[in-house]
Amino acid sequence: MENKNICIVYSHTKVGDLIWQLPYIKAISLYHKKNIVLITRKETRAKIIFKDLDYIEVVKYNQFRKNINYWIDTFKLFKFLKSGYFSHLYVLDKISRPAIAAKFAGIKNIIGPGLGNQKKWLTCKNFFNEEDWNLTYSDQSQKLLLLNNISVKNIFPELKINFERDDIDINIKKIDNKIISFGIDSSEEFRMWYEELFVELANVLFEKNLFEKIYLICSKRNDHMASKIISLSKKKYFINCSKYDLANIMGILKKSSFFVGNNSGPMNMAAALGTKSFGLICNDPVSELKYSNILAITPDNYDENILNRDRNDMKNLTVEKVSNFILERIE
Repeated sequence: MENKNICIVYSHTKVGDLIWQLPYIKAISLYHKKNIVLITRKETRAKIIFKDLDYIEVVKYNQFRKNINYWIDTFKLFKFLKSGYFSHLYVLDKISRPAIAAKFAGIKNIIGPGLGNQKKWLTCKNFFNEEDWNLTYSDQSQKLLLLNNISVKNIFPELKINFERDDIDINIKKIDNKIISFGIDSSEEFRMWYEELFVELANVLFEKNLFEKIYLICSKRNDHMASKIISLSKKKYFINCSKYDLANIMGILKKSSFFVGNNSGPMNMAAALGTKSFGLICNDPVSELKYSNILAITPDNYDENILNRDRNDMKNLTVEKVSNFILERIE
């Protein structure tokens, strides 16, 4: 049994959601005293993000599609699991197809939350209640491991990056001046602080001599946001990172003195890399960040039980509130 492999499946698409699972992935690895194989979606880019984590042996991608593709992807999982000599499969969410594939592949230990159709394909005996789906993703994974007698030593996600990697640009490796980073976009528009507010914040922080350069972190499709900030500011200290790949973004975040940004993948990544991270939160429950080192900044009138999901609400988070919060914790 000790020569068998351990596989973990997580099917969500967002980078931040996967980063939140790292404490539980590591806990499973420590419990079995083996590096694990992780199966997730290509959209997470986990092969890049987790490249330097020593408890993840291999990352494999599966599409987890619907309709007729459901069975195509399940068959691909079956083929991989059948050839991988696995003793255990852990499913960290509610989907059934990894458990189905594992059952037909002859894996003896198939563990998951067990709601709905998934339950009949599992071998574990303890399952979630219906109310457990109201828990955050982190709380769900904590409960899954608790039900299976696996302890979690550190509930905060931790990432590593080795600057000797060949996929990091030499200019990023050579950064030695005082830099900070702004995470200016998000997968959801209602989470985005306005460009002009980032410009005003930069002015305040520059007056305090807190940086020489600001790296603007955003996706290629939101290049116009970085360009707008640079145009509004007229200052030379902004660098548009919209065309940088993920490995270089990780390098920038690691080298930053601190990060300020919207609720997004880069915010979660910066915190996991050990960079002091300030999250601009107006339209999300701040309680979701309880298992991280993220320092949430909220408006004076914030109530996480009343969330409008409207970008205009981000204006309630003033530059004065954000800058004062940061300065009290930096200087």
